[in-house]
Amino acid sequence: MQTVAVLDFETTGLSPNQGDRATEIAVILLRDGQIVDRFQSLMNAGRRIPSDVVSLTGITNDMIASAPSASKVMREATQFVGKYPVVAHNAGFDKRFWAAELALLGMSAEHSFACTMLTSRRIYPHAQSHRLSSLAEMLRLPKTGRAHRAMVDAEMTSHLWHRLKDDIARTYGLGQVDHALMARVQTTSKAKVATLLRSLADS
Repeated sequence: MQTVAVLDFETTGLSPNQGDRATEIAVILLRDGQIVDRFQSLMNAGRRIPSDVVSLTGITNDMIASAPSASKVMREATQFVGKYPVVAHNAGFDKRFWAAELALLGMSAEHSFACTMLTSRRIYPHAQSHRLSSLAEMLRLPKTGRAHRAMVDAEMTSHLWHRLKDDIARTYGLGQVDHALMARVQTTSKAKVATLLRSLADS
């Protein structure tokens, strides 16, 4: 039974390469579809949050002013994640911020990331949108609060991850759908995913 760390960041903008920093992180430890532990914190990285981002997330500059430092929060988050493989929706975004924030601490980011957005594009190719909120609505996943807050998005991603695993296992007769397989699916072309999964079921 595999445990994964489902991670979500809220940030001041889209790219750490342009000086954007994290403002909030949430991590859920998920085992066999069950949430077994969770970590969440705002963080102060000394960057002002633009007004359009405040409107999107509801995270204000006043909230950040009283939050613990980004370095403290990231050290705690890294310890919480440990060596578990990581899951995120649009994982390229979260992976960039994870690596950038750890680099500022002189720490390397060696975690393996799997992406529910890339995987859903291959498993649900006919979905009108592969945004997290749209997939949650299409699949009727549980909603726990306002989108664009880290814990709410991490919970929604956890539900999506479990649903993806169940749908793949049921559709292709696979007994074990783990993080490594999901990471493989997300890098396989849409046209070849079914062939890959059927071959695994036959082996």
